[in-house]
Amino acid sequence: MEIFTFNQGKYSCQVYKLTEESCPWVYTIAEPEDAEELVKALLGQKLVLVTIAGITWEEELSPWPAVKSFHGGQDFTGGADSFIQLVAEQIVPQVEQRLGLIPKYRVVAGYSLAGLWSLYTLYKTASFQRVVCASGSLWYDGFLAYMQSHQMKKLPEKVYFSLGEKEKNTKNKRLAVVEERTYEAENLLHQKGVSTVFEKNQGGHFQDTTERLARGIRWVIR
Repeated sequence: MEIFTFNQGKYSCQVYKLTEESCPWVYTIAEPEDAEELVKALLGQKLVLVTIAGITWEEELSPWPAVKSFHGGQDFTGGADSFIQLVAEQIVPQVEQRLGLIPKYRVVAGYSLAGLWSLYTLYKTASFQRVVCASGSLWYDGFLAYMQSHQMKKLPEKVYFSLGEKEKNTKNKRLAVVEERTYEAENLLHQKGVSTVFEKNQGGHFQDTTERLARGIRWVIR
């Protein structure tokens, strides 16, 4: 396995080349310790994994401003558009130029708010052909309505959705709609001809997060 790291502004990017063959390239949000766990979960897969660290989730991953979802948290500032542009126009070309390779196709994968962000990229760039939205924050205010009223830059080939079966069982009414919204988002893309799946996992939102993300990646690349 070949590994290299580079910085893009405040972000740290790690590239894990898990094969010498022509393969899909997977871009995801992960701090170094989480990236190492994800690599372990993906050993044996033929892919290049690119992880981006240094994210302030409430800023870069939120599509538009919204109030915080938990007491003690931070409000969402809506910086996703700028971050998607940076990833698509600076990070992706830099990675591929450094390796001197052309991917079979690109995957963008994320968990929780990063899952929402991954799905949102489809509406802002045609850089990614497949998406993993694992336990995605599809409860986000106005997001389903946005999907219903906006066109994607290009239809993706495959999109993976998942949730923990207990995620909807919360006293937070805002978050409790997540399963309903995920079903609706998956159905919306399926009706457009996209290959989709919605998997349910045991437990709540914070259980087996790395394996859940890895499971989605394995599905979209097979």
